[in-house]
Amino acid sequence: MEAVLQISFFFCLLAAGYFFGRRAEKKHYQSIFEREAALRYLVISSDRMPPPEYLKHHGELVCGNVVISLDYFKFVAAGLYQLVGGRIPVYESLLDRARREALLRMQAEAQSAGADAIINLKFETSRISGNAGNGIGSIEVLAYGTALIPKTP
Repeated sequence: MEAVLQISFFFCLLAAGYFFGRRAEKKHYQSIFEREAALRYLVISSDRMPPPEYLKHHGELVCGNVVISLDYFKFVAAGLYQLVGGRIPVYESLLDRARREALLRMQAEAQSAGADAIINLKFETSRISGNAGNGIGSIEVLAYGTALIPKTP
């Protein structure tokens, strides 16, 4: 009887993780698409030197940081993918959302500083918590760069 309860509890967690995780991910992607459209005018480059048209701007460090966690369904799905090898799509969408969100937060900081462009874009990614050392629990992505702000006379 106890085994049935444990299995039922596992499947309830799995169903809740699937339902709420998909819902949260869909809502997050919708928010990302809207903010990306609003910030599309801001030029971003990984070049270290500014283009000639930005040589009369001054630089300021801007950054965006985000921590995103896996839901229970994705944790189980990632474990199953690891059994057979190959791509792990649940991690790919996690990293995609985290990078885009960090980039958007960096762009928002540059926008509030009055920047026209961001150069020398870099990303840092790290795992900040694991599930008993067996997988990725949460990841942190930091995006940073140099905002080019027009000099005021």
